[in-house]
Amino acid sequence: MEAKENCKSSAAYPMNSGDGPYSYAKTSTFQKTVIHFTKELVQKEVVEKLDIGFSSTASPPTIFSIADLGCSVGPNTFSAVESIIEAVELKLQSQGLTSKIPEFQVLFNDHASNDFNMLFKSLPSNRRYYAAGVPGSFYGRLFPEASLHFIHSSFALHWLSRVPKAVTDKSSPAWNKGRVYYSNSRDEVIEAYKAQYQKDMEDFLQARAKEVVCGGFMVFIIMGIANGIHPSEAGVNTCFDLIGSCLIDMVNKGIVSEETVDSFNIPIYMTTPHEFETAVKRNGCFSVERMEVLPHEKVNGVANNDHQIITYPMRSALTGLIKQEIGEEIVDELFDLYLKKVEEVYLSSILDSGKSLSFLVVLKRKASH
Repeated sequence: MEAKENCKSSAAYPMNSGDGPYSYAKTSTFQKTVIHFTKELVQKEVVEKLDIGFSSTASPPTIFSIADLGCSVGPNTFSAVESIIEAVELKLQSQGLTSKIPEFQVLFNDHASNDFNMLFKSLPSNRRYYAAGVPGSFYGRLFPEASLHFIHSSFALHWLSRVPKAVTDKSSPAWNKGRVYYSNSRDEVIEAYKAQYQKDMEDFLQARAKEVVCGGFMVFIIMGIANGIHPSEAGVNTCFDLIGSCLIDMVNKGIVSEETVDSFNIPIYMTTPHEFETAVKRNGCFSVERMEVLPHEKVNGVANNDHQIITYPMRSALTGLIKQEIGEEIVDELFDLYLKKVEEVYLSSILDSGKSLSFLVVLKRKASH
């Protein structure tokens, strides 16, 4: 029965593959910066709190299993994994257990449509771990029970498992007619997105609680918005709202039908730290060891007219979704329009330093629950 859980239906829109200007590998520099920034924070938590037989009176596991959920195609996943391995080694060294450093197994997870070929072709030649790919949605079971010591995921948990049903139902008060995102929509639409997020997080944490050993760690870097603000106030949500504005322009030009826009919604939800913490407490299987809003990272060398810093990552992230739901033929024109609209919005209002944020979460699996 358990093995069937990871086959649950979930929307799958992989990041752009390859090494071109719109590829995830080339446009994920912000994610890379944040992962690097959190390295010391994560290592500190591991050295002080990781508790899986790492003591003079108990033996650590001979195989230490790490999973990266939503790994995409690299290179960021490789940096994150290497940092985790370094942290575990530091922990053992601090306990005088250098001779008991385990072998490391890394399980790279993403949807089956992810470009695993590129991922494995670009694996570091000097890696210190055995690598395997695990396809499937992380909103269901992916791994055997109590088989993982460490789970990592960065910039992936804002993707919902699906578009909320109510927002595409013409008879529903939450029908999102004329819009493709929730932040500037009616309260009913916002609540539908929030309810889908809550259900997804319930499924996510329930699955992970079965897979992580007692004392095991989960570390997440989550893109979200500040506590207590309306979703429309966050610049990160403006980025997605502008996609809808571009599609409406294309409707007016006769390029896209109105019905197409009415049926298209972006399955992304920007949570708050409070919402995420509430989900963890409701699940009850993990303790929150650290939750920290990360300092807003200024992008070096970004001039006032360098709007590609917004446009290229959005194209990398959303092209798969747009191709599947609308069609590949509109992608170039859509993002040409998008670039112009970003130019019309003051860049600093999108790259705002207070209402959009990234936050680090470190969770520890409680004793049998």
